[in-house]
Amino acid sequence: MINDILTRNQSLNRLSINRKEIIQWIDEMYQWLFATEESLADEEAFSKAYTHLYKKLDIILQQLPEQERVSVAFFSELNETHKILFLDLEAIYEFDPAAKSRDEIILSYPGFYAIAVYRLAHILWQLNVPVIPRIISEYIHGKTGIDIHPGATIGHSFFIDHGTGIVIGQTAIIGNHVKIYQGVTLGALNVKKEEAETKRHPTIKDNVIIYANATILGGKTVIGTDTVIGGNVWISSSVPANSLVFNKSEIVIKSNKIFPEPLNFVI
Repeated sequence: MINDILTRNQSLNRLSINRKEIIQWIDEMYQWLFATEESLADEEAFSKAYTHLYKKLDIILQQLPEQERVSVAFFSELNETHKILFLDLEAIYEFDPAAKSRDEIILSYPGFYAIAVYRLAHILWQLNVPVIPRIISEYIHGKTGIDIHPGATIGHSFFIDHGTGIVIGQTAIIGNHVKIYQGVTLGALNVKKEEAETKRHPTIKDNVIIYANATILGGKTVIGTDTVIGGNVWISSSVPANSLVFNKSEIVIKSNKIFPEPLNFVI
């Protein structure tokens, strides 16, 4: 039995990746990118932290043939990514009346945390780093309930409100100033393996708002600029710019005095 298990595992040709190290590194990256004023005051310590994170990525990537090139390329992208994240931060602060400060967003908003970590994982994805971007995205998925594939393309000033249950697929394209609420799915119409290299997920143009539990499917589906998608809608074809899409339902309110006794529901 032991030999059989050993043989099967050897056939996988698995990489020796330390998941715990990757998770620790991504959390440290987030803390470093949004360091406190006290940390920033000590420039030497801030620089040492940068060197530590750089070396740690080198260790994580040590099995890759172009390890040094990947590390250099990743950190060369950080300044631009940091700028975009500040635009995301401002979008949340400006749009969410519940946000009292930017510190509150950085320290407590799962939506911003998921966006920030997605943007770091996306750099690694674009550099063709295997497995690691998915480990990062699934770690954040588990922590926040927000599932953003690192291959998705997302513009600046992106706002996720509440966030739980959001799914954004690998080939989704999201423009600038887009706002998404909890439970939204940007998914594929088909999940056939042979379509893995095709565009399977929708395109969301600039300034679109998608309210809770909306489902938008298909690689050819385009949601036009300045469109508002209402809650709980199901969309599998394109929507023109400046549209309002919603379900029309009837809500009936009656006095509970018509019932002789309270209703009991068993689920």
